[in-house]
Amino acid sequence: MREQEKERAGERESRRKREQEKERAGERESRRKREQEKERAGERESRRKREREKERARERKSERKREPEKERKREKERAREKKSERKKEREKERE
Repeated sequence: MREQEKERAGERESRRKREQEKERAGERESRRKREQEKERAGERESRRKREREKERARERKSERKREPEKERKREKERAREKKSERKKEREKERE
């Protein structure tokens, strides 16, 4: 009887240890997955930041390219205004 009781107690103890180990393994796996997800989230954020910075750089570059165009338009407008003023002055002189 005592022999059987000891055997059962040993089985219960080994079963308890197996359950604990399973639980610990599950916790380790959960922790590992959380860490991986954090890392992936960080990588995604870094990638987004790089993409935003690239986009800003492209916008700045295209804006710099447009600057001379804008300046040419301003010059044309100024020339048109001067021409218009000269025309008005000539009209006044004729009168």
